[in-house]
Amino acid sequence: MTTTLKLAIGSLVVGVVVLALKALAWKMTGSIALLSDALESTVNVATAIAALIAIQIATRPADDNHPYGHHKAEFFSAVLEGVMIIVAALLIMNEAYKGVMAPRILDAPLQGLLVNGAASVINGVWCWILITQGRRHRSPALVADGHHLLSDVVSSIGVTFGVLLAIETGWAILDPALAGLVAFNILWSGWKVMKTSLSGLMDESVPIEDLKKIREVIAIEAVGALEAHDVRTRHAGKVTFIDFHLVVPGHILVVEAHDICDRIESKLKAKVPDAMVTIHVEPENKAKHSGVVVL
Repeated sequence: MTTTLKLAIGSLVVGVVVLALKALAWKMTGSIALLSDALESTVNVATAIAALIAIQIATRPADDNHPYGHHKAEFFSAVLEGVMIIVAALLIMNEAYKGVMAPRILDAPLQGLLVNGAASVINGVWCWILITQGRRHRSPALVADGHHLLSDVVSSIGVTFGVLLAIETGWAILDPALAGLVAFNILWSGWKVMKTSLSGLMDESVPIEDLKKIREVIAIEAVGALEAHDVRTRHAGKVTFIDFHLVVPGHILVVEAHDICDRIESKLKAKVPDAMVTIHVEPENKAKHSGVVVL
């Protein structure tokens, strides 16, 4: 079992525990703000299931129908997470509206806040694990799940202070008003998750800093060639695809050109984890006198 799969299973377990605690906190208090927190946790459980399924699919080896692998499955999971976060935000807005129309005094607020606080601590620790490990293992699904949990932690902290303020002032309307603010924060989080995932589905290039490193490796390692042009990159899950045209002198042997390609590919894979490199060799009359100049 891979590390990413273990983390995905852990997310599901943590999500269920946190949901139970937050639901208990809401039942103890009747707070709409705490209900909004619990509703977001239902999304956490659903997205953890989606991430688990996506990661299982993404780890499958390439086959006849999917010669480039199944890595993009994680992006679909992250998009689904974004959609579900937005749905949760809309549900919370509806509950907040009802609460503003008919504010009510909270029951056992301090005890409920303690239970909700315990859930937030668990979420905070787990979101840090997901983001750091997700980046280390280049898993978009885990990183998206971690950022979603981070927004949940921020919301929970806001809810806690808001409910305390409602208790101290006696202004019952603060509870549903705060739930509305939580909903807007969740809505923004959902949009960011979707935006990042859609860029992967649209075969967006790697960041400019990474592209610069790739071009530097080609320039240094392509000794014996003349130039490299049409350098293109894209990422799918943890895999980075790199392809370019390598112009070599017309007189060199095929085996010599192949050795140059092997050297470049080896160095690129050392520099870019999980890289898949495709090099198209061309004779010197195909040179464009642009792109990467061999040092």
